[in-house]
Amino acid sequence: MSNDTNVDDPPEDASGAAPDEEQAQESEREPERTEERSESHAPASNSQSTEQERQGDRSPTDETGDPDDVDGGTDVTSDEGEQDSTITVGNDGLGTSESDERDDAGSTGSGGAVDSTDRGDDDIETVEDLGSTVEVDPGVEVDEEIAEDDLLGGLQIDSTEDIEVPDRLVDQVIGQDEARDIIIKAAKQRRHVMMIGSPGTGKSMLAKAMSQLLPQEDLQDVLVYHNPDDGNEPKVRTVPAGKGEQIIDAHKEEARKRNQMRSILMWIIIAIIIGYTILSPASILMGIIAAGVIWLIFRYTSRGTDAMVPNMIVNNGEQRQAPFEDATGAHAGALLGDVRHDPFQSGGMETPSHDRVEPGSIHKSNKGVLFVDEINTLDVRTQQKLMTAIQEGEFSITGQSERSSGAMVQTEPVPCDFVMIAAGNLDAMENMHPALRNRVKGYGYEVYMDDTIESTPEMRRKYARFIAQEVERDGRLPHFTRDAVEELLLEAKRRSGRKNHLTLHFRSLGGLVRVAGDIARAEDRDRTTRDDVLQAKQRSRSIEQQLADDYIERRKDYELQVTDDGVEGRVNGLAVMGEDSGIMLPVMAEIAPAQGGGQVIATGKLKEMAEESVQNVSAIIKKFSDVDLSEKDIHIQFVQAGQQGVDGDSASITVATAVISALEDIPVNQSVAMTGSLSVRGDVLPVGGVTHKIEAAAKAGCSKVIIPKANEQDVMIEDEYDEMVEIIPCENISEVLDVALEGEPKKDSLVDRLKSITGSAFDQQTVGSASGSNPSPQ
Repeated sequence: MSNDTNVDDPPEDASGAAPDEEQAQESEREPERTEERSESHAPASNSQSTEQERQGDRSPTDETGDPDDVDGGTDVTSDEGEQDSTITVGNDGLGTSESDERDDAGSTGSGGAVDSTDRGDDDIETVEDLGSTVEVDPGVEVDEEIAEDDLLGGLQIDSTEDIEVPDRLVDQVIGQDEARDIIIKAAKQRRHVMMIGSPGTGKSMLAKAMSQLLPQEDLQDVLVYHNPDDGNEPKVRTVPAGKGEQIIDAHKEEARKRNQMRSILMWIIIAIIIGYTILSPASILMGIIAAGVIWLIFRYTSRGTDAMVPNMIVNNGEQRQAPFEDATGAHAGALLGDVRHDPFQSGGMETPSHDRVEPGSIHKSNKGVLFVDEINTLDVRTQQKLMTAIQEGEFSITGQSERSSGAMVQTEPVPCDFVMIAAGNLDAMENMHPALRNRVKGYGYEVYMDDTIESTPEMRRKYARFIAQEVERDGRLPHFTRDAVEELLLEAKRRSGRKNHLTLHFRSLGGLVRVAGDIARAEDRDRTTRDDVLQAKQRSRSIEQQLADDYIERRKDYELQVTDDGVEGRVNGLAVMGEDSGIMLPVMAEIAPAQGGGQVIATGKLKEMAEESVQNVSAIIKKFSDVDLSEKDIHIQFVQAGQQGVDGDSASITVATAVISALEDIPVNQSVAMTGSLSVRGDVLPVGGVTHKIEAAAKAGCSKVIIPKANEQDVMIEDEYDEMVEIIPCENISEVLDVALEGEPKKDSLVDRLKSITGSAFDQQTVGSASGSNPSPQ
């Protein structure tokens, strides 16, 4: 029988699966039919007359929809008016003050239909209505005069306890305005969404928020019935949410009564046989055997009665909003549904096939949201089946293992009308099935999640609210003082890597909040202070940062770093480990006579981009040096690069300085460290991670750090390093050499020669850099 989502017809599969006496008791075991009739939008009088024709033994009170007379007093709503009121009570039962706002988000369900008609289009939520302000307790003000310069955006609070946290998840989302706007539109129109971005930027939070914004619909319970015609093709029926339990309870009660009657009949027959055996000259052993046979017959046939009880695979009886299913990392069975293996497949010990059916996440999320993060990790076959489920809105459940008995079972199509939110990093699009992505793009939206956002007063106030949200969500952390909040905001600026920006990697920032709160709680304090935050920053260092710090200490112990005298061909380069850890990486260059044609040889497990940067440097050296390189080999070594090797081009100026120093026999000041990319014409280009690199140089004992001029605005080092290093921004290679080289006569001659060759070109490039022509940092 085909799947019937409107439930207009009586469940023929249930009646067909039951014996004749079960049909005589339909009024007791299927009280949901009156409800189904009322939901089919037919006139109430017609529904009730039809119900009376089918169930003439119903009491007259059924015509008025009195629920007390249905199925022994089961509370079932019968008419449309009572149904509306019941759903309204369910909305109020959410226990939140924003139930009206949920309706504004596009509620069109049976419980909200009347309200939605009363509201005009002006009441529909827009992105400006969501989380645009930070609510504080009465008496707390926002000083707009100092908001621009104040770290908290003018928010006048003593602690995060003064900040009111929104109830809805969509109001708690910070910074992702475009993504949030798309989620609102997609929820209203039931569109699919694919969100691509770095981990911890709010993808899963937006997905959960969408389930609260979806238009309210009539949720359904899904029942699977035994099919008497073909046991390997169970029948599927959908009923309104909450009715499934009533149907199952009615079936179980009827099965219990039937088994009880059969049990009584069995014991009567056994008693007669045993009595006859005792009173007659027949063998007592034969009587016992006959009684045993009767017991086995009744025992075997009673299993058919139990098989008539349906299996409810989706239960939305207590669901008050659209379902949300997180299917991240789910295998095929968990995502698409499965049928359990039955080791006893015959002899009366087998489990009915419909009892072994297990729903998948696609079925549990019917009328709701299916969230799949790292969607590229799904295998191709699973992605193809997921695409079919999206297109058809229903998907049959079958055994996923070919070696299982469940592979022989395939149900009728089960509804799976969900909104899918796919998420992942940038590499997720590479292994994603093209047709599946086309489905999402053709019937939904694609959005890229931002990593940083401009530091405006309003955004800084939202960051303060974010800290309050984390404290409230955890439930065990002390609230943060104003100084502690300001320190966390400074850390958010620092982690962004851009001036006047804040990071949107809230998961890692939330980890810092929890560590700081744990420190304060361990000392039994009712507030988390700035000192706790500073201590938490040290304790919550990443593995890469801990390795980098240990590496620097070991290099000091073995005196691998030279900081006193100048050395020819040796330059202190800077690199980044992971995402937030800087490390000093020396580069050495040596010039040797060539055995054949001259060549550049670089060692240190250089990866593709690093090798290309070395080739670019060789072009600069050939242009700027007076030495004939056709008979010389240039050896470049990245000292102690480690197993990971070297990638990126941020060491270009380091390599160029080392090679020029070796060619010209000019020593390099070992108290100077540097980072920067280099074009083939000699201008210094911006790179990433300058803040962490500068701090690494300071820890290593360097007194000067050369960075690209374009990165000057991105420097946000800790206060403790301000007095330790001098930051020198440079625009071209001549400026770098002027700072890094020692030996005045030779150095001055070399720098003057470079300036005379490239002076006009550098001047033009400086103008181009000011207009924003420099490429993005690598």
